[in-house]
Parts: sequence; structure tokens; C-alpha cells
Amino acid sequence: MDPDAVAKAFVEHYYTTFDANRAGLSNLYQDASMLSFEGQKIQGAQNIVAKLTSLPFQQCQHAITTVDCQPSGPAGGMLVFVSGNLQLPGEHHVLKFSQMFHLMPTPQGSFYVLNDIFRLNYA
Repeated sequence: MDPDAVAKAFVEHYYTTFDANRAGLSNLYQDASMLSFEGQKIQGAQNIVAKLTSLPFQQCQHAITTVDCQPSGPAGGMLVFVSGNLQLPGEHHVLKFSQMFHLMPTPQGSFYVLNDIFRLNYA
């Protein structure tokens, strides 16, 4: 397993799904998962997806600038750090963001998001 390839595939899947159908992200989270969104902590797949689907915009477009990853611990986890731009409809300026995912393996051979931290980067 190439960690960089896994991270790249995860990031592509996550943001493509986020931009097209945020509710479709629910299978990436579990009950123990936690999202910190601009400092607000939310736990559990259902609560996380409720937060993401309640954001005050229906459409957006992520443009990824960087993806960094590292193996994490003996259980086969992975840290993935993403930076990029977020374009909202009707806005001329992009918003810069950073997001960190702690991915953990599932018995089925895929990964789920244990921890997710999102921040907008204000200049």
C-alpha cells in the first residue's frame, strides 16, 4: 500500500463528493469520528453529516493545492493534511482552507475518518 496514492485517492473522493453531494460523505465517518469545524467539535457520523449539509451554501468547488500524508501508529492509520481554495457561487474571491484527516483502516480493507479538522485561512 502506497500511502501517497491512498491519500491522493481519498482526497479526490472526499472533495468530489463534498462538492456534489455532501450527504454522501456519511459512509466515510463512524460513531467515534470527530469533526472540528472552525473550532466547533462534532462527534458521530450522523452529527458530522448534519453539520456539513447545514452549511449556508448548496454548491461549492474545492481546488486542492497540496496533499501531505504520513503513516500513523501501528494500527495502520494515516494522517492526511490538505490545503486549497474554496470557491462559493457568486463570490469573486476564493477562500483558502486547511483540513487534516486521521484515517483508520476498516476490517474490509478501506479507511474511515476518525478525526477531521477544518479551518479557513484568513490573511
